[in-house]
Order: sequence, then structure tokens, then C-alpha cells
Amino acid sequence: QDKLVESGGGLVQPGGSLRLSCAASGIAFNGYSTNKRVAWYRQAPGFSRELVARINTIGGSTFYADFVKGRFTISVDNAKNTVDLQMNSLKPEDTAVYYCNALWGMNERWGQGTQVTVSS
Repeated sequence: QDKLVESGGGLVQPGGSLRLSCAASGIAFNGYSTNKRVAWYRQAPGFSRELVARINTIGGSTFYADFVKGRFTISVDNAKNTVDLQMNSLKPEDTAVYYCNALWGMNERWGQGTQVTVSS
């Protein structure tokens, strides 16, 4: 069964770093299979879910929301079949549940989310 599982969330102080990982089962992220558009979204309490970053598994082109440019990096780890989100210089406003999303053809999958809390 196609499935995405996020990990790596937690509590971090402002200015700190976290690395989120989206592990896929039944879905190949390597560059030899059908292109997948894999994205990280986030949703804070009382707010709509918003796109954070996105990557194409073939070609590796990326997109970042303005509010994370220069701080977050999205990448594909072919060996682990994951899409990772390196988050640096974290701010309290980055606090949210972070979700992984994969889109290919007529298929779409969401993970269950991982909580990121930035607080002193």
C-alpha cells in the first residue's frame, strides 16, 4: 500500500535546526521511476495548510515559499527513498504540523504529519 510517513519533528529553540524526513513505502522517489512532485506543507492552529517547499524527483527542480527561502532546503535521498526538509534558523512562526505530500499522475498521498514547535 502506498504510504508516506513523516519523522524528525520536535521542540527546538529559536535559531535552531531540525531535519524532517518523509519516508515512502510503495512509492519510488528515485530518478528512474515516474516523476513525483513531493512537497512539504504546514498547518498552524487556526490557519490554512500552506505550501513550504516542493521538489520534482526527476530533474530535482525545487520551489520554496518566500517565508522559508534561504533557511529551508528540500532534497531527495535516493538511498533511503525519502524526501527531506532541512530547516535552519527556525523562528517561532515556523511552529506547525508539517505534512508530506506526493503527487504523480492521478495519484496523491499525504502523510500523517509531524509536529514542529519553535519556542524558548
